[in-house]
Amino acid sequence: MAKRCVHLSEVRDVGPRTKDCEECLKTGSQWVELRLCLTCGHVGCCDNSPGKHATGHFHRSRHPIIRTLQPGEDWGWCYVDEIMLEPAPTPH
Repeated sequence: MAKRCVHLSEVRDVGPRTKDCEECLKTGSQWVELRLCLTCGHVGCCDNSPGKHATGHFHRSRHPIIRTLQPGEDWGWCYVDEIMLEPAPTPH
């Protein structure tokens, strides 16, 4: 049986709160790719970036689902269920 994400109800109609990683902007750090929290609009850097701020935001907020902000990519990730979501979920 395929694994399913049970947190899709937490996806909201949000836009990015900032153009770049919120924490990296404050500290002057660099990032590799950006992720958008689909609950609150927080923008954080990916786990290949030194700060891993998208994952840090999940651990602080418990907001389960992010999507990539990379142009040409359309996927999400549920931290709780540890599952890739393709295409990225949209609010219902």
